[in-house]
Amino acid sequence: MTTKEKQFQQTIMKNKSTIYTVCYMFSNDSDEVNDLFQESLINLWKGFDGFEHRSDIKTWIYRVALNTCISIDRKKRRQPESSLSMDINLFKDSDEDTKQVDMLHQRISQLKPFDRAIVLLWLENLSYEEIGQIVGISTKNVSVRLFRIKEQLKQMSNN
Repeated sequence: MTTKEKQFQQTIMKNKSTIYTVCYMFSNDSDEVNDLFQESLINLWKGFDGFEHRSDIKTWIYRVALNTCISIDRKKRRQPESSLSMDINLFKDSDEDTKQVDMLHQRISQLKPFDRAIVLLWLENLSYEEIGQIVGISTKNVSVRLFRIKEQLKQMSNN
């Protein structure tokens, strides 16, 4: 294994939960989340040599994973979906906390990909400044967008 491969492997091991969190926000299907994770890894590997350390590595990883998931999500939305599904999920928890999390995930998944990304980063407790760096907007714009997104999520609860 080359030095580059070792560095990449260590970086991924430190940040794999970050990548999975991003991927989970774009799907609740475990197979699809794994596919998104794999695509993110491919894109991270392709860009690893070009990472210039002008920002924190975690910021770069968020950005690559988000862009990967947004890109795949756009392609998926353009194609008609056909899937087989069971009427019951035997593995799903039914406690109140799980219901709340599922409801929040379902509402967030209705947001536009860019807004979804901002909420994801906010839920990860990143500062507005860090969110702005990752998605490429100003700190003030992050604040305004989060306010509007929260209002949109509240409106969904009234429907």
